[in-house]
Amino acid sequence: MSVFKLSDKLEFPPPYLAEPSGLLCVGGDLSTERLLLAYSSGIFPWYSDDEPILWWSPDPRLILYPKKINISKSLKKKINNHHFTITMDQAFEDVIYACAGMRTQNCQETWLVDEMILAYIKLHNEGFAHSVECWKDDKLAGGLYGISLGGCFFGESMFTYVNDASKIALATLSSHLSKLNFDLIDCQVTTNHLITMGGFEIPRHLFLNQLKLSLQKPSITGEWNF
Repeated sequence: MSVFKLSDKLEFPPPYLAEPSGLLCVGGDLSTERLLLAYSSGIFPWYSDDEPILWWSPDPRLILYPKKINISKSLKKKINNHHFTITMDQAFEDVIYACAGMRTQNCQETWLVDEMILAYIKLHNEGFAHSVECWKDDKLAGGLYGISLGGCFFGESMFTYVNDASKIALATLSSHLSKLNFDLIDCQVTTNHLITMGGFEIPRHLFLNQLKLSLQKPSITGEWNF
């Protein structure tokens, strides 16, 4: 397989042509139109400051069904005791900067370069990107953000300053998506953290089939509230 170079034309090569690593193509831009086309095609950007824009479609793909999320007894107790105050779309910029900052503080490479952050903030302002915030004593304790299209939520990143804050954000989001009849959460890349909460891998072709069906539903844009 070869890595494709994108032109100014708004299009992507088929995901099945990706490298074994999941890398599909390079170049293009982070315009709202291109990002929405990418996500609806099962493709997402992921690159570092010293790299061009890289587009990925990994195989297998990690997904989570909102109605089948695994919540431990201890986590359920915290949720029931209202250990955190949960909001949605009230601090999107704070959440995305915290996601980037958390990795930097842990001396980890981050794909949330300035160009990416600004692109997702624009998506949020246009009603496609959403955040979940966990607050403790009026301070941001954790959260997550992602993209919503049709019946699929594409989880992008999460962070936590206080133990279990990001897990509760994901649990609350899953409950919200279940009520809205969402089909799946695209977790993109496998992590033990997400597997413990019910995430599992499926072949890319099955993910693309499920995504195609989910995109037949209308997208719920604008500000979200629990």
